Amino acid sequence: MEMYYDKDADLEYLRGRKIGIVGGGGIQGGCHSLNLRDSGLDVIVSELPNSEAWKRAEEHGLKVVTTSELAEKADIIALLTQDDVQPQVYRNEIEAHLKEGNALVFAHGFNIHFGQIVPPPTIDVFMVAPKGPGSLVRSTYVEGNGVPALLAIAQDYTGKAKQTGLAYARGLGCTRAGVLETTFKEETETDLFGEQAVLCGGVSELIRAGFDTLVEAGYQPECAYFEVCHELKLIVDMIQQDGIMGMRNRVSDTAEYGDLTRGKRVITEDTRREMKKILAEIQDGSFAREWLLENRVGRPVYNARKRQDEAHPIEAVGRRLRKMMGWLGEGK
Repeated sequence: MEMYYDKDADLEYLRGRKIGIVGGGGIQGGCHSLNLRDSGLDVIVSELPNSEAWKRAEEHGLKVVTTSELAEKADIIALLTQDDVQPQVYRNEIEAHLKEGNALVFAHGFNIHFGQIVPPPTIDVFMVAPKGPGSLVRSTYVEGNGVPALLAIAQDYTGKAKQTGLAYARGLGCTRAGVLETTFKEETETDLFGEQAVLCGGVSELIRAGFDTLVEAGYQPECAYFEVCHELKLIVDMIQQDGIMGMRNRVSDTAEYGDLTRGKRVITEDTRREMKKILAEIQDGSFAREWLLENRVGRPVYNARKRQDEAHPIEAVGRRLRKMMGWLGEGK
């Protein structure tokens, strides 16, 4: 494993080149646009005309154009819209304007890895994927720090794709924290697995299961919410700072003993086998095909499951309690 830092990245690879951020008024695109601009680079962005995102980008002093205009003018094009709309945006507004030696940039490998976007062989294609939400990428940059990122090269037509990608990562502030080189395949498959099995799917279902167990046993929903949802951030913050063992060293001995002796009764061998099945569905393209079809037919499963989970009692309890916690922002 090799990590790259500021000393390994030269912004000169981006000097004199116009960088276009598609979706540059959004949460992710906004941080790319502002950080690159504040690094002294020539940035333009695109958004839907008359949209809130367009106005927001203009308020930040960014030059905003349509995506077709951006693709015609830019030398480096970062496609930072949602995964499901990227192929259509690429085909309708970007592909015809690509010129030899251009670079196409992604922050997630889904559409390249699963063949939904197939760039011409005469351009560079790389990915810089910051490992943090857009708001954190921006705030740490402003503070003089950065978040780590992944770098992957899909096409190196110019022979300088890696250097350009590292320069892009430096413009975001990511080389301050460290950049790890990977592949589109590895980033896509591990990212999807993390989201589905742990970070989003696993955690949210575990929270609901814990809440349901306590409420069905007769405990107050408010107490259940505090114990299985609200306090989760405290534990995650400790894990992020010091690792799992570091977290265990900072909680009570009672909590640590419960962790050591009960955790494997919740995450059983059956759970681990199901995780392997989820990973296999990602690796063989089953999940990608399912998600692409879901979007083509109007997202019936997505919408139904979302409505179902929005109606879960933990949502109403959580909203009520968070309104009492002014420091969280929701109650303001």
